[in-house]
Amino acid sequence: MTRAIRERNYAIFAVGFAFSGFGLQMLTTVILWDLWLRTHDALVLGMAGLARALPVVVLALVSGHVADRHSRKRIIALTQAGFVVVCGAFALASSMQAPMWVWYALLVTSGCVRSFNGPSRSSLLPLLVRPENFENAVTWNSGIFQAAAVLGPVTAGALLGLGVPSWVIFLICGALIAVMGVLALQLNPREEARANATLTVRSLLAGMSHIYKERAILATLTLDLFGVLLGGATALLPIYADEILGGGPMLLGWLKASPYIGAFLMAVWIAARPRMRYAGPALLLSVGVFGACMIVFGLSTSIWVSMLALFISGAVDNVSVIIRHTLVQTRTPNELRGRVSAVNSLFIECSNELGAFESGLVARFFGPVVSVVSGGIGTLIVVGSIAGLFPEIRKLRTMVQQEPDQTT
Repeated sequence: MTRAIRERNYAIFAVGFAFSGFGLQMLTTVILWDLWLRTHDALVLGMAGLARALPVVVLALVSGHVADRHSRKRIIALTQAGFVVVCGAFALASSMQAPMWVWYALLVTSGCVRSFNGPSRSSLLPLLVRPENFENAVTWNSGIFQAAAVLGPVTAGALLGLGVPSWVIFLICGALIAVMGVLALQLNPREEARANATLTVRSLLAGMSHIYKERAILATLTLDLFGVLLGGATALLPIYADEILGGGPMLLGWLKASPYIGAFLMAVWIAARPRMRYAGPALLLSVGVFGACMIVFGLSTSIWVSMLALFISGAVDNVSVIIRHTLVQTRTPNELRGRVSAVNSLFIECSNELGAFESGLVARFFGPVVSVVSGGIGTLIVVGSIAGLFPEIRKLRTMVQQEPDQTT
């Protein structure tokens, strides 16, 4: 269970990742609550997701190429510094009651930073542990993320509920995020073959080409993209906390934390077990249960039922997260990992942030309940479609089978 965490490189990385994840989760919670209080408009919440996603979509191929050509740990350090600057700018905007366009500009800037941070961080991870410990490291990473995603929203919600000004919380977020930037420079990753191709259309598209050839990865990313894009309800949680369930910012923190509590416990359970032997069927089942949980959450008017639905949704979603990330990294040669990770980040951003925009748009015209319930039904349809279109995913057993390397 502790194989990966006993390795020095990964232990340093894990500490920094925990601090940074905690700060970023607090940051997102405060931004959503402030936007909701200022506008009481579901579409504004959706537009926040769109502002964060568009830079990742535009820069994904370039950021992946950069991660494959340059020092990934230095890119992580620089982008963490970028997040710190963004936190400081949000603090200033909040204290001065800046107009909405300033908030959107900062969200776009944050998205630009994330577009380079994610691929470098993901593609560095396999070089920090021995190959036989990588699956365990992915599980630990998932557990750390989930723990931070529990403590971050709950802490932010509690501070807001106690009357702490948003600008103060933004500065706290910046201090937490800075820890990862400092620790990243202490890492000594294993040396492996790296890309030496110049920036061309062919080199930019190499990651997409690899994913298209690896049908198991393609099926997994497609399932996550459409399943979460339709079924996600994160952007609408301020509405549920304020108007449907009537609990205010502290309830918002617990609603945001509930899926991650379930995901954290699932990560601990998976980490203690042998390697997964029926990854494909487990993936399809987990996304199907996720969609069902969204239907229950959308219809619920009980705080406890709503939190339970979100708890279970997070637990099963973490199964798909571990399977997806392990497949992407173990079935990709090192010289392509940055570009493939960038495409993976592109799929994640499209599912999460564009899904937030879709949720906000539907909620604006039909209400939040219709938005969440219809999204859950859509997720169930997606699961059936992917199972039919990609027989490879139904037959997938082990996640770590390495196919022959593809050329750059």
